[in-house]
This record gives sequence, C-alpha cells and structure tokens, in this order.
Amino acid sequence: MIPLAFDFTDESVLVVGGGTVGARKARRFAREARVVVLSPTFATADFGEADRVRARADAELLDAWVSRLDPALVVAATDDSETNDAVVAAGRSAGALVNRADHAGERVFDDVAVPATVRDDPVTVAVSTGGSSPALAKHLRERIGATIDGAGAMADLSAGLRDDLREAGVPPAQRRDAVRAVVRSEPVWKALRSAATKDDQAVDDAVRGVVAEVVDTEHTT
Repeated sequence: MIPLAFDFTDESVLVVGGGTVGARKARRFAREARVVVLSPTFATADFGEADRVRARADAELLDAWVSRLDPALVVAATDDSETNDAVVAAGRSAGALVNRADHAGERVFDDVAVPATVRDDPVTVAVSTGGSSPALAKHLRERIGATIDGAGAMADLSAGLRDDLREAGVPPAQRRDAVRAVVRSEPVWKALRSAATKDDQAVDDAVRGVVAEVVDTEHTT
C-alpha cells in the first residue's frame, strides 16, 4: 500500500452510516469536500459541516445519491455488513474510491485506507498501519503531534525565506543550503514554538544567524 495525498477541494464525499464512525469520517472530509451522510438515525456526535439525510440506504437510494453527487469517495460506515456491501458496490460501479470501515486489516482491490493524520497547516503527516491496528496508528499520531509542533510556522517561514533569498540574488545552491540549515536549526524551532516569541524579533534573529553562516556576506542584510 502506497500513501498518496488527495485534494478534496470542490469534490463530494458520500458517507453511509450515522454512528460515531460515520461522524468521524464525515468530520474529517468536511474540512475540504462537500460531505453528505445517509442514515436512518444519527448518533449524538459532531458531524462537522456535513449534510445529514435521514434515509435507509437501500440499493436504489444509494445509486440515486451516487448519481447525484458524483462523489470522489464513498465511505461505508454502518454496522451492517450487507448494507456496507451495497455501499461498496454502488461506489465502485460509479468509479469512486471506496473506504469500508468494517474491513480494517482486510484490504482488497480498490479499497482506500484512511490514515491517522497530524495537521499543523500547511503541514500534514499521515500514519497508516494498513488498517491492521487503528490503536497503534492513533498512538503514533499522538507522539508525532508533539514532535512536529511548530512545523506549520516553519513551512511558512522557510517558503518566505526561499523567496527572499531568490530576490536578493543568492545563488541556488546557497539558497538550498540556507533553507536546509534553517529547518534543521534548534534555535529557530525553539523561537517558533514559543508563543511569546512567535513572529517576534527572536525568530528573525535566529534565522539571520543561521543564514549568515551559509550565504555570502554580500547577499546578507
């Protein structure tokens, strides 16, 4: 199994199942996509910005909703295997990706495993056990979350630094070395992680100190 990043912007996702699993799936994909959740009942849970439709998902209704939404992904998240079979069949017949929540660890052709993710926009780190151990994926996600604290700010900072060095006429090789040195610098990470110094002079001073060791003095200010 090879992980890929998929941009769900302007896409639709159909989730079938109104329990806590369906809520978790809906909440996750609703960050980017239009999400519709079909279920005769809904748990008291956070479904994010998803649209909830009270309906029993028989084959005819599933085909109708798949045709209406043209979803990029169909999620089978009910506690009934026969219903999930019908959801999977409807999704595959329409050429959609399929994620089946009750087949953890039993991946088959065309199945999509949704990894545990850690986000510090614009940085996203995904952890997958191929569906074999959701508990381990969750544990690793929690450990990684502490490790990448500040990664989003570092991504923005390094992107801006790269542009600034290009505008200053710094040669490509030195630009690459300078950005690499900054993203590996513990003083810069420490400054970014501190709420008191974020976007403050301490960050700028730390970055300048690292860059000055790499870039010719004629290109530094």
